Amino acid sequence: MSAKLIDRTGAEVLIPEERSREILSAVPEQSIAMRLMRRLPDMSSKTRAIPVASSLPAAEFINGDTGLKPTTDMAWENVKLTAEEIAAIVVIPENVLDDSDYDIWANVLPRINEAIGVAFDKAVLFGTDKPASFPEGIVTGAAAAANPLVLDSGKNLYQQLLGEGGLASLVEEDGFVPSAYVGAIGMRSKLRGTVDGNGLPIFGRAPYREGLIGRAAYELDGADIYFPNSDVMDADKALLIGGDWSQAVWAMRTDITTKLLTEAVISDASGKVLINLAQQDAVALRVVFRAGWALANPANRVKREKGQRYPFAVLKPAQ
Repeated sequence: MSAKLIDRTGAEVLIPEERSREILSAVPEQSIAMRLMRRLPDMSSKTRAIPVASSLPAAEFINGDTGLKPTTDMAWENVKLTAEEIAAIVVIPENVLDDSDYDIWANVLPRINEAIGVAFDKAVLFGTDKPASFPEGIVTGAAAAANPLVLDSGKNLYQQLLGEGGLASLVEEDGFVPSAYVGAIGMRSKLRGTVDGNGLPIFGRAPYREGLIGRAAYELDGADIYFPNSDVMDADKALLIGGDWSQAVWAMRTDITTKLLTEAVISDASGKVLINLAQQDAVALRVVFRAGWALANPANRVKREKGQRYPFAVLKPAQ
């Protein structure tokens, strides 16, 4: 008896070109970081250099009509953006494919998009499993720049977020203005529970803005707070991340690959076989998405020294 096999022709409906384009357009909707950061044009190669101001020119008043006008300079440095791979393999039993009423892409595609978005967000925010070419995670970078704030349950939350020395001020004192915040789910109850002397909520609720990454239901000084509907936020490391998201940029490589595997053996890092597609009557859809990000952090008139400024701050839980 011949082995059962799904050939390329029979499976072609699974990977049409327009589906690949759907991934390119849908992933940014699933990633909180991609939605908030500034997107650059798609990359035509693996790396791209972005010029960022490292020093600013100065101007002076002139003494008298014949005073000498001073010279000044300005300098730039390159920040490198490197596209790295994020991949996912979805195993599909052949029996599922035999069911003509089952729209495989309608069920698989959203989960692939979600998985890619989560992997990218974790790398950007916390440095989780990040490639060596990626910058350090924003939480790590904020800590190194002395921009972490530890939550004090004995103090007023409003002052800790928006008051002098609060989370927003840490960003502002470095010459940036927070444009949005990303919060752990547990921050929602903390915001709801912060009331004034009349028992009314202090934090204003923004008009609901529906999105695949969750609603923006709260705001701080006019800047929306987003709560990802995933495990992106590690509440043990950060309850709230705020900053000027325009200083973080990302770009996507224009090529994305989808490939149907019919006779492969899928194993883990140790070589242990997880599934033998041919032997276990299954096929696998492999998707590879490539994107990179960088943090500009340019010199500004408030903080000129690079080591003294950072466009993000983090509210950390009490230890």
